[in-house]
Amino acid sequence: MTNPPTFVLVHGAFANSFLFAPLQAELALLGHRSVAVDLPGHGFEATFPASYQAPQDLDALAAEPGSIKGVSLADNAARVIEVLERARRNGPTVLVAHSRGGITATAVANARPELIDRIVYVSAWCPVDLDAGGYYGQPEMAGVDLGAFAASLVGNPGELGLLRTNFRTADPAALAAFKEAFAADLTDDEFRTFLNLFQPDENLDGGTSADRAQAATWGLIPRTYVRLAHDTSIPLAMQDRMIREADALTPGNPFDVSTLEGSHLRWLVHPGPAAALLARLTAR
Repeated sequence: MTNPPTFVLVHGAFANSFLFAPLQAELALLGHRSVAVDLPGHGFEATFPASYQAPQDLDALAAEPGSIKGVSLADNAARVIEVLERARRNGPTVLVAHSRGGITATAVANARPELIDRIVYVSAWCPVDLDAGGYYGQPEMAGVDLGAFAASLVGNPGELGLLRTNFRTADPAALAAFKEAFAADLTDDEFRTFLNLFQPDENLDGGTSADRAQAATWGLIPRTYVRLAHDTSIPLAMQDRMIREADALTPGNPFDVSTLEGSHLRWLVHPGPAAALLARLTAR
């Protein structure tokens, strides 16, 4: 009898494994095992300077070194590959990526497709025709106001060697921008709880053309794309574009597509439907 699969969960930008706890609880109650990965510089490897606490010292925060400086996409991929190698000893694996985590998942699948029985993108970046950063200049992203987050950035990324965001800001305009982009359908308390689980720093390596999905490796893996119907940070039009590009790359192995209601973050706060969807995938 084949052992049941292990879900390997990969977080997005400024996030960590802690954010998957509600989803993992639901999966466990459905009889499924999972492991949430902290990418390098995330989770308990993250930097939370004293200047980030209250009262904040933004001048000090702008100059404080961060542990994620120098972390590369290759480092992220290596961390996930290590987890997959260990999980694979116990049976099949399903690699699940959210948001920016899709860039890492794609790099992993390019390098070690034999470790993955299915790859699942949940409103995640799946670079095919363009580098991940290149999609931000496309028409599908025209409604995403990146300038709305500028007030929350701290320090010079070029000098710090990382991207630093003040998620503990009390600026109502900045908080409104965050909520609109990521969690418009959460309560204010749910939204603030989520913000307090974010970490301030993220690495700068979003990959190059070499990290786009490759037909000869990534393209061999059965794949699912879970669209988030009310996501305004990766709009539905952009999610659909990535699905089309991937299907054109490997028409013999198209995405299996499902849709969940909700914003970019709702599925992590109210994970019942997502857990049920993932559980159904294991029956295939």
